[in-house]
Amino acid sequence: MDSHFGLMNVWNQGDFVTKAVAVLLIGMSLASWIVIIVKALDVIRYKRLAKHSQDFWHSEDFATALNKLGTDDSNPFRALALEGREAAAHHRNTKAHLHDALDVSDWITRALRNGIDAFTARLQTGLAILASVGSTAPFIGLFGTVWGIYHALMSIGSAGQATIDKVAGPIGEALIMTALGLAVAIPAVLGYNALVRGNKFVLTKLNSFAHDLHAYFVTGARVQSGNESIVVPLKKG
Repeated sequence: MDSHFGLMNVWNQGDFVTKAVAVLLIGMSLASWIVIIVKALDVIRYKRLAKHSQDFWHSEDFATALNKLGTDDSNPFRALALEGREAAAHHRNTKAHLHDALDVSDWITRALRNGIDAFTARLQTGLAILASVGSTAPFIGLFGTVWGIYHALMSIGSAGQATIDKVAGPIGEALIMTALGLAVAIPAVLGYNALVRGNKFVLTKLNSFAHDLHAYFVTGARVQSGNESIVVPLKKG
């Protein structure tokens, strides 16, 4: 309640710069929370799709396996399977092109890698906002504090009163801007780290799936070790 009262005092007594800093920090907080919520929901969905992607290999043929991945075009596992199928068919049926210099393994590797790179770029959208907010919000809040303290001291000096009860209130209210900057930055940093970990997990599963797809389209069988797929990131070339 006291902090809310202090923040209202900062707003009511602050000048244009102080209010602009407060509005900027609130806007940065809203932007970061929107990114965190939207991207977290995406990561949860992709993790669920990664779990269901194992059903792809428990099928009699490719068409049946593809149906198990659903019809959602945003499903990266389905998109990767389609990329691999189209690359294999294109290399097999098309002649007299430059890609004929590449064997089928290199051609499919290139197609799958392009699909993974495109999904990676989409997966990382918005993380730059969190990184920017997390790194700049404390300094913006500090700037607001310094500006508020400066004007508080100027007001106290012009009034000719420098007692502790006259100084503590205005300066304490100015320090709220630093706290506001930290309150904006900390969730952004924590959200960024959590999303990076989630994205890394999804990309690991997608690379593993791509490796199995590559083996399937080149050799006709999924690479296995015992009952589990060998998780090896897809390499270029």
